[in-house]
Amino acid sequence: MTTHNDTKLKKLFNLLQPNNVITAAVLDNNGVSRHLRRYYQESGWIEPLGRGAYKKPGDLLEWQAGVNALQNQLNIKVHVGGLTALILHGFSHYFRLSKETLYLFSPLQTRMPNWFTNYNWNVELFQKPTSFLPENTGVKELEIKDTKVNVSTPERAILECLFLAPQHADLVECYQVLEGLVNLKPRLVSELLSTCNSVKVKRLFLYMSEKANHQWLQFLKTDKIDLGSGDRMITESGAYSSKYKITIPKELAEF
Repeated sequence: MTTHNDTKLKKLFNLLQPNNVITAAVLDNNGVSRHLRRYYQESGWIEPLGRGAYKKPGDLLEWQAGVNALQNQLNIKVHVGGLTALILHGFSHYFRLSKETLYLFSPLQTRMPNWFTNYNWNVELFQKPTSFLPENTGVKELEIKDTKVNVSTPERAILECLFLAPQHADLVECYQVLEGLVNLKPRLVSELLSTCNSVKVKRLFLYMSEKANHQWLQFLKTDKIDLGSGDRMITESGAYSSKYKITIPKELAEF
């Protein structure tokens, strides 16, 4: 019996890497039962984050450990996007930052486990379930401090920022970062825009790209982008773009 339990404990140590999260689902699949988990917890071998997830005692976890567990252990379709993705790609100097916010995007009806949403990751969590873009287009694996997570490419991330604007993202800041996106891939941008179902996002993106005079704009397949019909009022009492039929903040129009 002792040898059997020692084997299980060795397996636990192999599974539970430093500064990472291990979920109950993975432990169950590897023969570490709820009873054994309770015993290991009482013995000081593991420490719960909440119901359904554990870490090594004393480990100081960062958010990427939690997101990695969501994506790779629980197979939850969630990715890091928007402002967070742009910061990870090196565009943080365009934004006024106070407390860091972790922007997560997921399909509609996606629910996060309580151990993730209630744990103190030292960031403010912002989860946006949405279907305005296909799930996987423009999402790539990125290594952050030795932990791999799925993150939006700059092409997708800027569209996600525009989707959140103006309520949760500043349009002038979005334009400033878009000005710096000089190396976007036209093929990926075209694919994203042609499959995007938000008229607001598509009109804002094309307006800003034209305003920034980006060279890659000429290579977009704009004939496949449905811009809808009728006016869109992004903000009240703003400036009107007759070409894209949007009312935008005067600060953006005059920038």
